[in-house]
Amino acid sequence: MATQFSVKDGRRWQAPFFTIWGGQALSLLGSQLVQFALIWYLTVETGSATVLATASLVGLIPQVVLGPIAGTLVDRWNRRLTMILADSIIALATVGLVVLFALNIVEIWHIYVLMFIRSVAGGFHGYAMTASTSLMVPKEHLTRIQGVNQMLNGGLNIVAAPLGALLLELLPMQGILSIDVVTAIMAISPLFFIAIPQPERIERGQNQGNGKTTVWQDFVSGLRYVFHWPALLIIASMAVVINFLLTPAFSLLPLLVKDHFNGSAIQLSWVDAAFGIGIILGGLLLGIWGGFKRKLMTSMLGLAGMGIGTLMMSQVPPTGIYIAVGAALVVGIMQPITNGPIFAVMQSTVDPDMQARVFSLLSSAAAAMSPIGLLIAGPLSDELGIQTWFLLGGLICILMAVAGLFIPALKTVETEPPNTNGPPAAEAVEPSLGD
Repeated sequence: MATQFSVKDGRRWQAPFFTIWGGQALSLLGSQLVQFALIWYLTVETGSATVLATASLVGLIPQVVLGPIAGTLVDRWNRRLTMILADSIIALATVGLVVLFALNIVEIWHIYVLMFIRSVAGGFHGYAMTASTSLMVPKEHLTRIQGVNQMLNGGLNIVAAPLGALLLELLPMQGILSIDVVTAIMAISPLFFIAIPQPERIERGQNQGNGKTTVWQDFVSGLRYVFHWPALLIIASMAVVINFLLTPAFSLLPLLVKDHFNGSAIQLSWVDAAFGIGIILGGLLLGIWGGFKRKLMTSMLGLAGMGIGTLMMSQVPPTGIYIAVGAALVVGIMQPITNGPIFAVMQSTVDPDMQARVFSLLSSAAAAMSPIGLLIAGPLSDELGIQTWFLLGGLICILMAVAGLFIPALKTVETEPPNTNGPPAAEAVEPSLGD
């Protein structure tokens, strides 16, 4: 029987939460190793940019198109079982590819199918874990946990690629895929013994005759929840703008290093490594410090810092590669300072039974902006110079950070309940625990 715990018991939440978190961290490492190995396999076998672009789209499209529906379903389902099933599906699909590689009959479309399945199931798992964190971790520790999460992501970005390259020299492809299966099992195992609290479900919108809402009605209620909460809508808009500006900017880094700094892959690796190290340092700082009492102020400070680092990139002279490395370090440090508190604010203010829907809507909208930004940034940078996009991104990030401190809706987001269209949120009560 699964062990139950309460977030109100300050002595008991750490062990069950970090047991689950540790398993998920190992699973993420396995997933990134597989992702690196498969992309490199496609690169070596085909040498085709079209194949690589297709692989990226296969992984991105489910997040953008299916993400909101996945979030809606996660809010209806048992989150612990959702995580178990999602990880199990990923593991089984990976086992299938292991067999195909072992028999030497793998085709490119087989890899596409696996990437699609991993993206869909990974979306369900991610939303379930994110939405459950606020029920497993006391509110006052959410910002620190987000700092730890950001530090984990930064560490994986640094470790996964070189480790994957080393493993490709030592193991056949099916051996690397098998590592991911093992890490998935390690992530699933604790979920059989530790219960994840379930939020009290609040029926919103027009009920059916049996008193239950449909999936479509739940999806619409999620949209209504976001659009009738000005602060949440503003945060979503800022996330969309940041993705639209900064994802294309840093996608252009290889060209900036090659054409502006007259550098090589070594210099590019310095900038990439500085960014990854910065994320670890920023996550560590946030995990220890916890941020200002007003989480939004911490986030706006981080956003201003990201803007300053990006602005530095736009002004570095051709001989200033080391300044660019320092700028990348600044952006990396400030990324967790920006993202962590915002996630903590949403986890502590969004109704628990709405969190998966809200997170999926926001992440899908933000992810959709990246390819649009790339389509615009490429021609604009060709015409006006690569540093132009960095200049634009840095200035707008700084302006948004300053404006965010004075927007009334954002100033009160942590203290005033949302005025959403629907029944008021239930009183804060001890959530029911899944078995």
